[in-house]
Amino acid sequence: MGERMRPAGYGTGEYEEKRSRFIGELFPVSGEEEAKERLAQVKRKYPDARHHCWAWVLPDGSCRWSDDGEPGGTAGGPMAAVLKGADLTGALCVVTRYFGGTLLGSGGLVRAYSKAAALALADAGTEPDPEKAVLRLACPWEQLDKVHRLVREYEGALLESDYESDPERAVLTVELLADRTETFARRLADATGGRASLAEP
Repeated sequence: MGERMRPAGYGTGEYEEKRSRFIGELFPVSGEEEAKERLAQVKRKYPDARHHCWAWVLPDGSCRWSDDGEPGGTAGGPMAAVLKGADLTGALCVVTRYFGGTLLGSGGLVRAYSKAAALALADAGTEPDPEKAVLRLACPWEQLDKVHRLVREYEGALLESDYESDPERAVLTVELLADRTETFARRLADATGGRASLAEP
């Protein structure tokens, strides 16, 4: 396995085989919720298509796919193999098929879906995915605004908020670049007078 990569942006590509059109689209995604939203957008974009096959590899390493009615193993799996072969993470690939009237057979389908996925990936481009760290912060309610501002300043992402477990403190789960955690921890202590605690979940 090589260096982890992520999509540099949105990409698309189209492949045609015996009058069947395979429209590949690749999206950067931050998690499962965003991936599902993107998939729903594609389905709305091509409501009359016969198949919307997809594969995703999320930043947490989880991978899923769907053949969406195509013979098992001929669509989503090969698309996932394209993503994994590029060491890609944080990516959703959707290939929409308009049936051309001629059956392609298993080999033809694997080739077509893989090709459409590869074209979309080539169009999107890739870039290194820097190592991230997930941190758990607990802070008194009156310090919450300061902590939110600091997370934004460090270009962190708020993954989860827990406002109910502790009556005196909010518990936040955030993600930020791993090489920024030490300076973030120091700034957090300074900004809150040491009242906010930081620990790896």
